[in-house]
Amino acid sequence: MYRIGVVGPSSSIKRILKVANEIEQEMEFIPYSYTEAKEVEKIVLEYDDQVDFWLFSGYIPYRVAAKTVSTDEKSVYIFSTESSTYKSFMELVYSEGRLLDRISIDMIPATNVAEGESVQQLKETVKDLYVKTFDVEIDSQELFKFHYDLWEQKKTDGALTCYPTVNEALNKAGVPANLMSPTRIEIFQTIRIFFEKIKTSYYKDTQIGVEKIEVKDFDSIKEKMEKTYQIQYLELRMKETLIQLCEQIDGSLFEEGNGRYTIFSSRGAIEREIQTLKEKVQYLALEANTTVSVGIGFGKTVLLAEINAHRALQQSKKNTEQGIVIVQDDGTIIESAGQEEELTYAYRTDDKDFLEKLKKGNISVKAFKKIDALIKKMGWSDFTTKELAANLQMGERNAQRIVAELCDIGLAECIGEELHHNRGRPIKIYRLK
Repeated sequence: MYRIGVVGPSSSIKRILKVANEIEQEMEFIPYSYTEAKEVEKIVLEYDDQVDFWLFSGYIPYRVAAKTVSTDEKSVYIFSTESSTYKSFMELVYSEGRLLDRISIDMIPATNVAEGESVQQLKETVKDLYVKTFDVEIDSQELFKFHYDLWEQKKTDGALTCYPTVNEALNKAGVPANLMSPTRIEIFQTIRIFFEKIKTSYYKDTQIGVEKIEVKDFDSIKEKMEKTYQIQYLELRMKETLIQLCEQIDGSLFEEGNGRYTIFSSRGAIEREIQTLKEKVQYLALEANTTVSVGIGFGKTVLLAEINAHRALQQSKKNTEQGIVIVQDDGTIIESAGQEEELTYAYRTDDKDFLEKLKKGNISVKAFKKIDALIKKMGWSDFTTKELAANLQMGERNAQRIVAELCDIGLAECIGEELHHNRGRPIKIYRLK
């Protein structure tokens, strides 16, 4: 059973848990309430190892938590749309028993609500609308002052706020105010999608994972050693290192001979211990005084995982630095896994027109996707063949050939040249179309 940490003001948590329990009974929901948003950081730090996923009541606690832990894979927040803003306004109108023509409102621009339909709807409904956008780092007292000063100057009839403490303070000060909160359908949709994400994560986590490890030129290493005992001791030390790795990932080691090993485990265990694998491989390389290639494959069956691991190993052996390469079941390739220069791209596509173009240019899908992934990762608006060659560990002539062919088939274009003061040809600048 998965443990889901639900973070938010107590009132929001009650609404979320009520909807969540209506949808799903196979998960345990653990409430973590706060008064001020800054408390979220402490909550996540203290309890992150006790929950499998996080569900935040809104964008504010989600962003605060993001400063502490990685939130992309294991958490989500209740996303509010224009409906929730308009709902909150109508609740305020109902509680006051009259139409409010002048309103102040605070919101975070990153939710895309500030510039969206909600503000536009309110502008069309009320006479005067005062909007304050803010970052999650803002002091709640500043938001209170924004609303209170406008009301005291008789510029507004009421206020809408994202912060529960600001809402309470305004009500105590006599300012008609209402807390903006998501509608029930928004909570329902977010939770439903979140549950699907959790279930997908489970099936992905339990996929079979295969690691293939190969010590380069192991035969040559054995020939250089004067005594058989030295070779046997080396093999024992290497095997001990890999057995330690197997303990970390609940894996099973298979020794193929001549410096080649295969480890069978689960995808989740391998992904969680990728840094451990990296450290063990570095140790093997030092022990054998040579490079070590590693290919990891994931698949729904042992056969598919092993095929992908073999592909990954061959790719690792081709690379100059021979970092860890992963081939996933969907055809995604990850090079230099666990390193800063990690690069993710696909070698499959079902776009027939695109495939036809690549075929005419005699360029593989993998080569194009790799270039495209590098450009996106580096944030380049344009590039040179020298930059491609340096980052993709290929010869400059090969890079020039590939880019020239991409230009010929209409997937790239030359947009200019770099002029140099010294002699020589100017360097051409390219851009993918």
